[in-house]
Amino acid sequence: MNAKLRVAAISGALIVIAGLVLLLVRPGHDPARVRPLPLLIGAWLAFIAAAWLLRKVPLRSAVALILLGGVAVQLVAVSAPPENSNDLYRYIWDGRVQAAGVDPYAYVPTARQLTGLRDDFLFHPGAEYCVSQSYVVSHPAAELAAGCTAINRPTVPTIYPPVAEAYFLGVHYLPGGASSTKPIQGATALVAVLVTVLLLFGLRRLGRDVRTAALWSWCPMVALEAGNSAHVDVVAAGLAAAALLMLATARTTRRTILGGILLGLAIATKPTPALTIPALLARGDDTSRSLRVGLWRRRFTIAAAASSAFIAVYVPHLLAVGSKVIGFLPGYLQQENYTSGTRYGIIGLLVTGPLASAMAVLILAAVALAVLQFGDPGRPWQGALVMTAAALAVTTPHYQWYALILVMLVAFDGRVEWLAFAAGAYYAAEPGMGRYTPPSRLVDAIAYGVPVLVVAAGWLVRRELARRELARRELARREVTRRELARGGTVPAGTQPVDAAAAVAADLNIAAVPALTAD
Repeated sequence: MNAKLRVAAISGALIVIAGLVLLLVRPGHDPARVRPLPLLIGAWLAFIAAAWLLRKVPLRSAVALILLGGVAVQLVAVSAPPENSNDLYRYIWDGRVQAAGVDPYAYVPTARQLTGLRDDFLFHPGAEYCVSQSYVVSHPAAELAAGCTAINRPTVPTIYPPVAEAYFLGVHYLPGGASSTKPIQGATALVAVLVTVLLLFGLRRLGRDVRTAALWSWCPMVALEAGNSAHVDVVAAGLAAAALLMLATARTTRRTILGGILLGLAIATKPTPALTIPALLARGDDTSRSLRVGLWRRRFTIAAAASSAFIAVYVPHLLAVGSKVIGFLPGYLQQENYTSGTRYGIIGLLVTGPLASAMAVLILAAVALAVLQFGDPGRPWQGALVMTAAALAVTTPHYQWYALILVMLVAFDGRVEWLAFAAGAYYAAEPGMGRYTPPSRLVDAIAYGVPVLVVAAGWLVRRELARRELARRELARREVTRRELARGGTVPAGTQPVDAAAAVAADLNIAAVPALTAD
């Protein structure tokens, strides 16, 4: 297929993605009333097809397609009100509270102290979440005011860290930021596009194929969770991407400090970027004494810079509200059944309760230690991808946007099979398929167990391809050597035996396979 046909096919696939995203965010436009899951499957298949076709498109055309396609799907997502999540109403409220000079961790949305900040946009009789007068009377210590609101969990404090709160405050000052969903949807869509730009520049600087930026730019998850649902996880993923790029290329202490600061700010936006820490502190292969000293210095610098940034953004809130700064996090873990040990979809097939929690901690600790010990500090996204996928497989969350950071890591890494975890997260959230829906106790195990199998299959395929490529190169080298010896000449230097396994494996993003021996 020539370049023009590829571009045309990619354009068609992007139109399909945009059309299916439109049906997902505007279900009323779907005359057939198709369930969300088939539409999601179609969007993901079109996305994978477009990314596969992009591989051989000339670089300049590929960059244009990546940017224009990413902008197009974000515009489609922004065009509709939030469909699959209402978290952005809490974002808008937190921004409004801060603009009024009140710390966002001080009061719950329905607190009596904040009734003066209510308006018809967030608080109205037809809203989904209501606090009845009887509830107010039965909880006098909470100092609540009755009413209905669009904000979910209106009787609990915010869960979002300080950098996320700063982002909500910034969006509040945009035109209409306090009375419409469009400003925060548009702002988050813009952040997603900026992450695409960062990936394009970063991949080029790293000497990698910039075409893999399409794995973020065109991903249906990024469109739905940025442009439509406006999840702040997109901001966290962007800061984490900047930290990864900075630390992967850092050659000076100043750049290492800056990378650590970006990492701390990413974690202070959403906790998920903390999963990149083992990969960023990885040892690597060289264990010489001088490099060990440099490694510990680098680790200390990153840890000190990241923790300093993290603490710095929390201090003002800590001084203002004390222990309230922890927000709803403990309640969230309890509400999602993590504290009871009944929330783990895959582990739960074997054990539940405290033993399941202990097993989850041990598995994640083992993966973290393996990444720390064997990860490549020059390619931290690889270890971070393994750590993030392991966390998703162990915790099996129902909130698909938690996988946004994984999509960003796949764009750095290029191994598309890891996106199965992001696709599986949608199945965990939207498993409904009528009579074909499996029992609820199996949904999470399927949603995150199948991606484990997909990644394992991808690893085996890449390893086999590496073995065949290595065999082909070895046979070619032997043939050249045989011909030269038959002519009585010397063997060219370029055909001398070399460790081609490492080079082939690096091309295919896998561990090196054993070298072939002579017959």
